Amino acid sequence: MTDVQLHITDSGGEGRPVVLIHGWPLSAESWQPQRRALTAAGFRVVDYDRRGFGQSDKPEDGYDYDTFADDLESVLRSLDLVDVTLVGFSMGGGEVARYVARHGESRIRSVVFAASVTPFMHTTDDNPDGPLGDDLYGQLRGGLVEDRAAFFEEFVRGFYSVDGDVRVGDGDLKAAVDMCMQSSQTAAVAAMDAWATTDFRDDLAKVTVLTLVIHGSGDATVPFEGSGARTHAAIAHSELVVVDDAPHGLTTSHADEFDAALLRFVQDEAPGVDA
Repeated sequence: MTDVQLHITDSGGEGRPVVLIHGWPLSAESWQPQRRALTAAGFRVVDYDRRGFGQSDKPEDGYDYDTFADDLESVLRSLDLVDVTLVGFSMGGGEVARYVARHGESRIRSVVFAASVTPFMHTTDDNPDGPLGDDLYGQLRGGLVEDRAAFFEEFVRGFYSVDGDVRVGDGDLKAAVDMCMQSSQTAAVAAMDAWATTDFRDDLAKVTVLTLVIHGSGDATVPFEGSGARTHAAIAHSELVVVDDAPHGLTTSHADEFDAALLRFVQDEAPGVDA
């Protein structure tokens, strides 16, 4: 169990647990629309800030997916959660995949890969369909290292844009940048390296529980064809929902459509929970 203190939000109650795992470089506060929708539907909603982000501890190391998966296991164990639906957004999808591969599915009922970085972002000789080439990766990393405030402003706009058109309001943009700025620079850079270069193909092969893959068709940050489509193909039994004209940050920009798909999935496979 990790000795890093993670900031956890738990709605409590008797409902079946849904654990929300946030994307880079945000915090669990990015899940507010989903917290409301799931709690109103009777689920117990748990989310947490990844180490180095939000209000969690910010150690100098541990920003690899084995450690992230162990942190997730510590959350589930600390709250004694079973029969769980894991929902991983963006880099959080990597935690879901690595958790299953590393810790098994004994606590897990179902999983959701939302705009996920799986199966493997980095373009390599044996992964030619990876959507993140060396040049783009170098530009992103260099921008973050050189001027993180300016980088986050630009990154967040792209996060919520389709073809240059921002799909959220100024308040949402500011809130996202504020979340980004809560991260430590060590965590931001190292976690970028993790989601950009970690290969989850073998991890996805171990997923046997009910699975939803949901992605925006206009995602320019983690393009659907190189990620969501391939994740769906890698998990033969998975269900796929593509939200039309939605950017990467569809949990905010298209919250109603995202929440409807998520609720239908967790309710359909959870008898006794009313809509």
